[in-house]
Amino acid sequence: MDPKLTEVSQLFERFKAAFLRNDFDTCTRLLSQLKVSLTQFRSLPPLFEATPNAIHELNLARDIYEHAVVLSVKTEDQDAFERDFYQLKPYYTDAGNRLPPSPQEHPILGLNLLRLLVQNRIAEFHTELELLSSAAMENPCIKHAVELEQSFMEGAYNRVLSARQTVPHETYVYFMDLLAKTVRDEISGCSEKAYDFLAISDAQKMLLFSSEQELLEYIKEEHSEWEIKNGFVYLQKAKESTPCKEIPSLQLINQTLSYARELERIV
Repeated sequence: MDPKLTEVSQLFERFKAAFLRNDFDTCTRLLSQLKVSLTQFRSLPPLFEATPNAIHELNLARDIYEHAVVLSVKTEDQDAFERDFYQLKPYYTDAGNRLPPSPQEHPILGLNLLRLLVQNRIAEFHTELELLSSAAMENPCIKHAVELEQSFMEGAYNRVLSARQTVPHETYVYFMDLLAKTVRDEISGCSEKAYDFLAISDAQKMLLFSSEQELLEYIKEEHSEWEIKNGFVYLQKAKESTPCKEIPSLQLINQTLSYARELERIV
């Protein structure tokens, strides 16, 4: 075997050992070394030269970037996820006909769709969907993300939150928790506009919490301006904290009449 390929393979084995023991600091350090080492292989994107060890090198690089994407989820680093995903993607597209299918491909593609949904990048979400084959669209990981987007757009927030219990892959939990926070923030904002106060039991149901304790912790962390008293959650302070701008009605009327006079002169 090529000495360079042997060196990278051994370094990757150290990375995987650190990954298994959840030593993510060591993983991050080794990953940086691995990415630098991969630049030595001319068989990798964007060159794709037909070197003697091209298939082995492509397989190894794909495996490294797949682990990098999962590592970014474990460390809750969305910026690293985006960088590593787009470095990995050519191995699924441009090199797809040179390599055997990866069992991690659909879970990672679905994970990226979920990330775009959490970041409210809906246009990019649909662009990525259009690039997938009909067979990929039937994969549970892809279908999970598509159904979530449909539920979110329909305002069926209960379906969005309950979907956390049926994630098709363990790595999805991180983004599902972020999506749940987004949903609850949306419901909270609407509740502040619609109600002066709510019974704690009603607030719990509305915000889709399974226990009163979870509701109280959410209020403490996210809405300290809400007041809890005598079994009710008072939202009035939240309303008072947002200043209302007075509409200058007389000024608007005068401007409208002025525009009408100008239009008459033009005609």
